[in-house]
Amino acid sequence: MTGRINIAVIGAGVIGKRHVHEIAHNDACRLAAIADPTPEAAAYADTLNVPYYCDYREALARGDVDAAIVCTPNHTHLEVGLACIGHQLPLLMEKPIADDIDSARKLADAATAVGVALLVGHHRRHNPSVRAVKEAIEGGRIGKLVMANIMCLMYKPDAYFEVPWRRQPGGGPVLINLIHEIDLLRHLCGEIVAVQAVASNGTRGHEVEDSAACTLTLANGALANISLSDTTSAPWSWETTAGEDRALFDYRPVPTHFFAGTDGALTLPDLALWSYRAKKGRDQPIQETRLPMVEENVYAAQLRHFLDVVRGDARPVIDGHDAARTLAATLAVVEAARTARPATPLFVQ
Repeated sequence: MTGRINIAVIGAGVIGKRHVHEIAHNDACRLAAIADPTPEAAAYADTLNVPYYCDYREALARGDVDAAIVCTPNHTHLEVGLACIGHQLPLLMEKPIADDIDSARKLADAATAVGVALLVGHHRRHNPSVRAVKEAIEGGRIGKLVMANIMCLMYKPDAYFEVPWRRQPGGGPVLINLIHEIDLLRHLCGEIVAVQAVASNGTRGHEVEDSAACTLTLANGALANISLSDTTSAPWSWETTAGEDRALFDYRPVPTHFFAGTDGALTLPDLALWSYRAKKGRDQPIQETRLPMVEENVYAAQLRHFLDVVRGDARPVIDGHDAARTLAATLAVVEAARTARPATPLFVQ
């Protein structure tokens, strides 16, 4: 494919608008249409002088759309994704790929069956700091990985919950925020094979959880702990510390992700590398160095990758089947918290 790629954005909420912004700043593509049933989206499209559709199916049928970015509520991902695939349109599906494993499998299998590229929006995989840590771990810089510790602690304002689905099962921080941490852990450290978890809605009292804690066993024998809450006044979340969206989040460069091995330790997003100077031992001097840091707009990087995928010049860095494994591990957290028993991600069983 040559020339500018025409993209339809389906769903014009917060993340949909972010994609629209990136499209507007990339000369290799153009925004062909916005589809979203809300009056606010219609007004938004009007301000951009972009064709608007209440029904996404009408946008897909335009004839001049080359690809789609889907940013609709989780429970609609299968329906909308299958419609895009039916039109032979490569798609970037926002995470999670779906809200249950059967839907995720159907979507991933459908894309594979007809050869339509499906990229899932786990955008952290495009972050250069994440790439640096992955290379360091795989290159043996910290020896054998033993333990990972991740904090995702933030405070979402009351206005965030005015959208009804955010107060209902599936709309809480496990499937909205924890899934990012699960995907990052899988990407950096390998598959998750067992999960223990607890969750609580005791602070806000909504139908959905507001806090959770989980312990994960990895296929390589390492262990990981993740602490999650959207009702804490704390700086320890990727949104605050990674600086990916400084216009929206107050930037505080403190570590939130810790990876410890037999020969050293790493932190994200600050890229600190800790190791003993000579002999290993808790009574010995330990030194801190830094991996080289490169700042990059990860959403812009994700869009560039998607355009390469649409042209056929690249394979998705995370396709439907890979994203389904992330969803399976995340849903295992839900199951473990619900039953108070260890759970195994579905694809591991």
